[in-house]
Amino acid sequence: MPKRILFIAPYPNDTAPSQRFRFEQYIPLLQEKGWYTEQVSFWNKQAWKNLYRSGKFLNKAYYLLVGVLKRYFLLLKINRYEYIFIHREYSPVGFPLAVWIMATWMKKKIIFDFDDAIWIPNVSESNRWFSFLKVYDNTRRIIRWSYKVACGNRYLWNYAIQYNPKAVIIPTTIDTQKTHHYIRKIPENKFVIGWTGTHSTIRYLEEIIPVIQKLENEFEHIEFRIIADVKPDYPLKSLIYIPWQKATEADDLAQFTVGIMPLQHDPWSEGKCGFKALQYLSMGIPALVSPVGVNNIIVQHGINGFICEDNTAWENILRDLILHPEKIKSMALACRQTVIKHYSVDAVKKDFLQLFE
Repeated sequence: MPKRILFIAPYPNDTAPSQRFRFEQYIPLLQEKGWYTEQVSFWNKQAWKNLYRSGKFLNKAYYLLVGVLKRYFLLLKINRYEYIFIHREYSPVGFPLAVWIMATWMKKKIIFDFDDAIWIPNVSESNRWFSFLKVYDNTRRIIRWSYKVACGNRYLWNYAIQYNPKAVIIPTTIDTQKTHHYIRKIPENKFVIGWTGTHSTIRYLEEIIPVIQKLENEFEHIEFRIIADVKPDYPLKSLIYIPWQKATEADDLAQFTVGIMPLQHDPWSEGKCGFKALQYLSMGIPALVSPVGVNNIIVQHGINGFICEDNTAWENILRDLILHPEKIKSMALACRQTVIKHYSVDAVKKDFLQLFE
């Protein structure tokens, strides 16, 4: 009998990176097996457009109320499904009573998936008004009630295993055959330092802006490219901003000579799953990363990228690569092989499918 799976996620389909690369890219594999799938979001597309913009308080409050009501009405159709896959949270506010009902009264097999240290308070500035409604202990509760728990890395697994013995590590993966499917050609006559991300992670760039300023004054042929959903405001003459678009995602990344992923040394950053580094590596682009969390596992210093301990290391490593670009060419294959072997859809699909057994 075909399995029936309901995917419950915060954001509309095909919009948020965490959803696209944690579970949405696996849905066609489930459907190929003859399983029925459906995906529902808390925020609709109209709400998603305004969610992280400043202001619009009444608009956000309205869609928040609509989302909460939809989550409770969802209980009316839960009996149609054998598995309930919850990504990150059931609702951004309040106690997850509906999840408790599904797990205890309705005896549904809940699979809880998360890729950040979401039990730690972390609220965007644009939505700080709603922070008092968030209940961070819900992460622990949903883990306890779940049939299985999919954790993005070992740091998250160490938290989850305290409350559920069926917690497993499922890394965030890249589809190296369909989306990130080629090794890019190194840009000629310029050295492009690239970063890709969203409004929620762009703040991590602030610590290395002084490094970029120093290098751009020393070398005329460098560019600092940022691909994001918000336009940054940094005092850099080498800055080029590229609005993120799914249709051009891989092609835009292909313009990078190296990709960077600076992080702060804090518990929230420890929970990061190294997605930026994986995107770079999948296309043969060396990743320069802070030595935080899973970055230390993904990046092998001098083989597929570089670990940058502090601003002095960032500056010295970048300068050395600018002066000796041939080092980058020799790393391309190792970069891509890292992802193909350990962080690709093909490498992880068996583990993902076992969540539904």
